[in-house]
Amino acid sequence: MIVQWMEDRQISLYLAGLAIGALIGLLAPALAGPAAAVILPVLALLLYTTFLAIPFDRIGQAFRDWRFLATILGVNFVVVPMVVWLLSRIVADDQVLLVGVLFVLLTPCIDYVIVFTGLVGGDEERLLAATPLLMLAQMLLLPLYLWLFVGAEFVSAVEFAPFLEAFVLIIVLPLAAAALTQAAAHRTRAGRVVEQVGSSAMVPLMVITLAVVVAAQVADVGAQLGSLLRVVPVFLLFAAVMVPIGMAAGRLGGVDPAGRRAVVFSGATRNSLVVLPLVLALPAEFDLAASVVVTQTLIELLVMVALIVLIPRLIPKPAQP
Repeated sequence: MIVQWMEDRQISLYLAGLAIGALIGLLAPALAGPAAAVILPVLALLLYTTFLAIPFDRIGQAFRDWRFLATILGVNFVVVPMVVWLLSRIVADDQVLLVGVLFVLLTPCIDYVIVFTGLVGGDEERLLAATPLLMLAQMLLLPLYLWLFVGAEFVSAVEFAPFLEAFVLIIVLPLAAAALTQAAAHRTRAGRVVEQVGSSAMVPLMVITLAVVVAAQVADVGAQLGSLLRVVPVFLLFAAVMVPIGMAAGRLGGVDPAGRRAVVFSGATRNSLVVLPLVLALPAEFDLAASVVVTQTLIELLVMVALIVLIPRLIPKPAQP
């Protein structure tokens, strides 16, 4: 009963999570450090509960859908770089802002995008199957894009190891744990209980994740708001442009409505929580770039909550015969 109540009111609960996180971060900025420290563990738990709802025996079929995979890779690594280059001209005169924009907008999300896709009835199975390809492609192509857009000297100062670490912590381990839980649920009562509890925890974990992320970041953004205002239109325009592009790409690729919803969310959401450690490891003169990434996260979370309402209307499922 409580689980159904939360699912019926999930949008309101997510907005409440964002508001609570903002209040905590602004009224008690000393808690930003502890909040930041638990982002990855909380996100890993959220992804674990998401993966529990995915039937692993159908993942193999998702890997064979090359039409969907080609569409989602084309959107993220052919179309998005062109869009990002154009939008980044807004801040091209400031290298620090430019670097922050490029890092976050050139890397497609691999974590909570799966959750948001599932919430709108998108094809989270095929999106999960695409995740290793999305991660590998961005690890290989981000240095190339940065070299093209910023220069070779800058690329040599970037440490890319956190990419692999984050992929293991928030995708590989939760995915393996969910697969083991599903296997145990077929054999033991204890396994079934764990699976049921985990599946029912997705909404509260999403609320906690949103609150923790915002609490960890909102004070830093507020302290540098004057400098960061220039990137706000870049991120809003990116989301506004990528939604129709994702819809059109899905249609051109012959992808079904559930798959098109997944393409839209993949094109519009970015890998901010994973690239943030890379940006934090840059030389001191790029300190503001980390706040640029954080600003994108805060804007994106609000956009994603709005898209949960809009996408089912923009991409309706076929009427049942």
